[in-house]
Amino acid sequence: MNAPAKLIEVLPQTVEFTLDGKTVHAYEGETIFKAAKRHGVDIPHLCYKDGYRPDGNCRACVVEVKGERTLAPSCCRNATAGMEVQANSERALKSQKMVLEMLLSDMPDTGYKWDEKDESLQHGELSDWAARMHVEVRPELKALRREQPKADVSHPAMAVNLDACIQCKRCVRACREEQVNDVIGYAMRGSHSEIVFDLNDPMGDSTCVACGECVQACPTGALMPKTQIGSQLVDKKVDSVCPFCGVGCLITYNVKDNVILSVDGRDGPANHNRLCVKGRFGFDYAHSPQRLTKPLIRKEGVGKDPAALEKLNRNTADWSEVFREASWEEALALSGDTLRGLRDTHGKKALAGFGSAKGSNEEAYLFQKLVRTGFGSNNVDHCTRLCHASSVAALLEGVGSGAVSNQVNDVEHAGLIFVIGSNPTANHPVAATWMKNAAKRGAKIVLADPRITDIGKHAWRTLQFKADTDVAMLNALIHTVIEEDLTDREFIRERASNFEALRENVKAYSPEAMAPICGIPAETLREVAREFAKAKGAMILWGMGISQHVHGTDNARCLIALSTVTGQIGKPGSGLHPLRGQNNVQGASDAGLIPMMFPNYQRVDNKGVHAWFEDFWKTPLDDKPGYTVVEIMHKALAPDSDPHKIRGMYVMGENPAMSDPDLNHARHALASLSHLVVQDIFMTETAWLADVVLPATAWPEKTGTVSNTDRMVQMGKQAVQAPGDAKPDLWIIQQLAKRMGLDWNYEGEHAGVAAVYEEMRQAMHAVISGITWERLERESSVTYPCLGADDPGAPTVFIDRFDTPNGRVNLVPADIIPANERPDADYPFVLITGRQLEHWHTGSMTRRAAVLDAIEPMATASMCGADLAAFGLAAGDVVTVQSRRGSVAIHVRRDDGTPQGAVFIPFAYYEAAANLMTNAALDPFGKIPEFKYCAVAIRRGGQPAALPGYGTNPLEMIQG
Repeated sequence: MNAPAKLIEVLPQTVEFTLDGKTVHAYEGETIFKAAKRHGVDIPHLCYKDGYRPDGNCRACVVEVKGERTLAPSCCRNATAGMEVQANSERALKSQKMVLEMLLSDMPDTGYKWDEKDESLQHGELSDWAARMHVEVRPELKALRREQPKADVSHPAMAVNLDACIQCKRCVRACREEQVNDVIGYAMRGSHSEIVFDLNDPMGDSTCVACGECVQACPTGALMPKTQIGSQLVDKKVDSVCPFCGVGCLITYNVKDNVILSVDGRDGPANHNRLCVKGRFGFDYAHSPQRLTKPLIRKEGVGKDPAALEKLNRNTADWSEVFREASWEEALALSGDTLRGLRDTHGKKALAGFGSAKGSNEEAYLFQKLVRTGFGSNNVDHCTRLCHASSVAALLEGVGSGAVSNQVNDVEHAGLIFVIGSNPTANHPVAATWMKNAAKRGAKIVLADPRITDIGKHAWRTLQFKADTDVAMLNALIHTVIEEDLTDREFIRERASNFEALRENVKAYSPEAMAPICGIPAETLREVAREFAKAKGAMILWGMGISQHVHGTDNARCLIALSTVTGQIGKPGSGLHPLRGQNNVQGASDAGLIPMMFPNYQRVDNKGVHAWFEDFWKTPLDDKPGYTVVEIMHKALAPDSDPHKIRGMYVMGENPAMSDPDLNHARHALASLSHLVVQDIFMTETAWLADVVLPATAWPEKTGTVSNTDRMVQMGKQAVQAPGDAKPDLWIIQQLAKRMGLDWNYEGEHAGVAAVYEEMRQAMHAVISGITWERLERESSVTYPCLGADDPGAPTVFIDRFDTPNGRVNLVPADIIPANERPDADYPFVLITGRQLEHWHTGSMTRRAAVLDAIEPMATASMCGADLAAFGLAAGDVVTVQSRRGSVAIHVRRDDGTPQGAVFIPFAYYEAAANLMTNAALDPFGKIPEFKYCAVAIRRGGQPAALPGYGTNPLEMIQG
């Protein structure tokens, strides 16, 4: 199709009409309501919400249209040429006021959503419009008030008070059309009609996933967060970014008396006001009474016993038997002097650092700089080694960039959405809403996963392949595309390398040959391959189900090849998107918090790059890649004769004693260190093994930037003060740097965060040179690559060329490599680990959030009904799951999406830590452990933890 040749072809067309006697213009297809608002005319409205489908049922927005007998709802009536509209005629105003008065007459005497400035207005938007229109309820109308429904407070987070419901159905649209959760409905007839949850269940017993979209949509307070019922008066509202998954939803904290009362979704580019249960209701972890508030030093004579972790973790505020309080000066001196002494005595390879993907870009950048310039080696890593390192390895090799090609909400332009190795409704819920919205508009979702998860309800085809057979299945799709001549020949010719080797390699991988291996019928594989190739845009989104294997890099290589041979990359609605698990995995990796890369993925063993950073940081640097997370644990247990034995570690915001594979080994390694410094907000499992514990700041207590899964650099601002003597992470890093002999000077507020960002911007000039600190303060979110002040950023990349030296995709053939450990007679089941909706990472934050802990308080192992029946088990029974490395006793949950012969366990529960059993075998390229596959045995019975959780968040805390 030719590009537009005339300006008129790209400008929106307008129509001219009359509004209250004035000639105005509306865009073609624009409603009277929107056009009036643009021209400064406010029309009352209650059922209308910007961004939602207009419903027109409240009739508060009616206007008079000349020549028409009835009044028209302006929210769903388009303006047309020559139309004469009166929004303020006597007839229109009388009807608008009548609607407001009748609705107000049914309201309870005391409302739930009070005006921030005038608390006599207690019914939210209804009271506001009544006040603006000077509407008061006549006593005789008030006397006819309906019988007041009873309150439903069964849900841990939200209260349902239908006596304040005006049946505008904004909550129905929020649930069914925006979030696509299909929980809230509208039932009964006439005067008996009402809002219901599922089959008229109490909200707490329904299938509600607590995204809170309904409470943000409700205009009157009929649906409200329990922490906000009544007065809405706050001291301040502070804009920030959600501290959980990598979607990067923009939020606003509502703060009173240095306490976050609630969170609202903001109209950010990744979420457009939407949030999930963690983002909306998981904020109170920052106010937990178990926060670390004083520096702690291990008492003399108190040993490090990894086996004691379960007993110690019951109440993490009670550390007095193990640690003593210390001043900051003493704690920093002990930490710095000891680490420096180990470095000077045993050499620069004797130290290592684990940074955090839960902190800011500035913290990640400064942490890796400290390790490289102060410790003297590249032994620095973080949780990307446990999630997407293999994806990044394949992407850097194939397309020259470790970031996504297209943003999540670009699925709007896709014809086919290929979701593989990911459970987006649980792990990236807001991202999942864009996928579900696209499916409702006609896009075809293909779910490829050993487990059938909730997104499968919206899938066109489900490929439930046998665990560990990703390469077999993907090669069969590539084989079909090539064999059936569905390739994009021009794209391959102009933009790909090594196609012939790929073609030759997949000849043996026909769907017919692979069907018995992967468990998917050959015709289904061919059908999916055809649709993928022919779609106007086909987009691949994947998670750790792809990456956490010994063949994780090969899995990602296959995805790159599938997109390339079909030409499904470098255009809207296409491309490759590894969904990031934590709020700043992307940013921390970009900033260089990985052992073989300087900032912006520049190899430490590249002579030119190495020389540039030596000059930039004014210090000699190690030119050899450092050790990764799992390798560092091995080196901590190396014999004293090993010159690279790790003897001291600095851990900031990571919890390897819960997140690493083969936890008994990892905990033994941590306990064996000569000196371990842990910087965190809670007494984590790792902190119990430390020599010094430094109390840090939670995300709402700091100002800084993070980079989300969509390549957006986003600003978060400090909302509350840290408790006690807890200090900003950025300040702590700089204090330790001084004690390691570094002469740093970052001036400015918030420990010089803007100055650190500016240095990082220079180090990463090739991608973020156009994103200044001032621009982020102004715009909140900017997408990279962005190379100039006027550069809007590039949501879609690889449009013309790839970031490889020759500008072409480097196709890398992959063959079947089996998992490191296979089921056998002794260990016949496969263990799959992962996250769940309410909890995140190692649970140190989410399990101290009252709502999240109330919804999912206990560890469970998911098994299908057939396997439960074979063991004679019912849901809720206890089993013991055991691998060659460890075991846990845990309650079972029925989940028929889990295949026979497999068990799924989330890894957020210390009392049933899945990683006690997982395998530390590594992908040879990404150096990522095989979390997603190991052999286990299951037997009935066992002794689970008597008191799950941390026991510090009674529901009374969130119910006021």
